[in-house]
Amino acid sequence: MSKKMSRRTFLKRLSGSLLGLLGLSGGTYYYAKHIEPSLLTIKEETIELNKVPESFDQVKVLQFSDTHIGFHYDIPQFEQLIKELNSHQADLILFTGDLFDAPNQVSFEILEQAAAALSKLQAPLGKYWIYGNHDHGGYGTEIIATYMQKGGFKLLKNEHVSLHNGDSAITLAGLDDAMLGKPDINKALQGANPELFTILMCHEPDYIHQVKGASVDIQLSGHSHGGQVQIPFLGYLVTPPLAQEFVEGWYNIKNHPIQLYVSRGIGTTRLPYRFMCKPEYTLHKLKATSNR
Repeated sequence: MSKKMSRRTFLKRLSGSLLGLLGLSGGTYYYAKHIEPSLLTIKEETIELNKVPESFDQVKVLQFSDTHIGFHYDIPQFEQLIKELNSHQADLILFTGDLFDAPNQVSFEILEQAAAALSKLQAPLGKYWIYGNHDHGGYGTEIIATYMQKGGFKLLKNEHVSLHNGDSAITLAGLDDAMLGKPDINKALQGANPELFTILMCHEPDYIHQVKGASVDIQLSGHSHGGQVQIPFLGYLVTPPLAQEFVEGWYNIKNHPIQLYVSRGIGTTRLPYRFMCKPEYTLHKLKATSNR
């Protein structure tokens, strides 16, 4: 009879297998664990669609995701991240889930520090967030939501808001986490004008198959960490459930006009390594096609 493997044993063996496969020893191992995870990069993307109203042309939407504050990412690093994000003077700031890695092991002091840092972010069109799977646990979803609210972020849990700029508006919607929550795209878009340009935040990218029939133009996701470890010819070595088909960057969804963007995110989880997969946040610039 086979013996059930504990989570710790599984991660230890997985870590050893990855390191052996990569030949991570000495300087290379040090790089993957201590250097690349701190090599934060900014991705600059343009969202150009005919549904983007002219008054939103050049509006900057900043997306960051998966900070996983905890074992491998601390508050001083998070505070430095906030300073960098603020330097872009974004119009709209979106957090696509997983603030803490293990919320049940985070002190209330760290929760307060995280909220204080988040409160320093400024965006005239607002700051919004959605639950990730790591946000559903520990102290409970309500406690995490409380501290995100202290940081000035509005939760979109199967709901939407209309964002106005000049004489036009767009729709921003958010879903509950697809792994541990109860996402409901119909509820999220109930009452929304389907003619408006619509951005949807959904933590898990592969959930787009449940979304693609809705009146959504762009889905922004995280969760994948870009695979954390990428090897030429082998691809992504660490992909979580619901982030195995869509892992990073832009995707066009077959037989539907919806587009998907997946962020590599900021932190790490389970394995404290990044290899050929630098952490990132993304500055999306909206462009009205009539202004070419």
